[in-house]
Amino acid sequence: MEHLSRVPKDRIAVLIGKSGKTRKMIEEACEGDLSIDSKTGDVSISWKGEPDPIKRMKAPEVISAIGRGFSPKRAIQLLEDNVFLRMYDIRQWVGRQPNQTRRMRSRLIGTNGRIRTLIEEISRCEITVYGSTVAVMGDNDGLSLATPAIEGILGGSEHSTVLFGLEQDKRRQRLRSKNLETFSDKSSIASDSFESMVPGFSEARKKMTDEKPLDTEDDKSGSFDEE
Repeated sequence: MEHLSRVPKDRIAVLIGKSGKTRKMIEEACEGDLSIDSKTGDVSISWKGEPDPIKRMKAPEVISAIGRGFSPKRAIQLLEDNVFLRMYDIRQWVGRQPNQTRRMRSRLIGTNGRIRTLIEEISRCEITVYGSTVAVMGDNDGLSLATPAIEGILGGSEHSTVLFGLEQDKRRQRLRSKNLETFSDKSSIASDSFESMVPGFSEARKKMTDEKPLDTEDDKSGSFDEE
């Protein structure tokens, strides 16, 4: 039995689901059997055979994400190798006074959820604010946009400053992506042009590609051992 994470007691029912359906879904996705302590919120797993390295590494994140407010179906995405979870403890930024935590929660969410929604739309990440924790889930590109914005708000920056910086980062990210695509296209065009300028080049390259590779087991010329 391997310990995965601990979830708040009011999220245990979400983790189990109606008639245990959510629990079963997670077990099938992770390829193991979950053990949930309803008193402490501790969640452990018994793997079925040798666990997949990626699933073993990311299963705790799935449980933590559910415990921090993500729906189970969203949290399951963390088992993919290009989706990641990042969490922040608001108290590490504003102290442990409850009123300061509530104030920062409000700043992160914004009026009618506007700030959180804008960060999610621009970064294409998903964000939850649960208790004293902020959790963000997305791919590397998305997290590189969302995390500076979240940290900016936690650090006391104005919403306008954070959103302006987020839009600038997104613009730079798009430009880098566009430049990479342009470079790739130019490389392809240059290769095609070279082939067209050298008669018989493409046919010769195809012939070399189609030739059977040297069998170093049978051909003594492929060996450099002295007799």
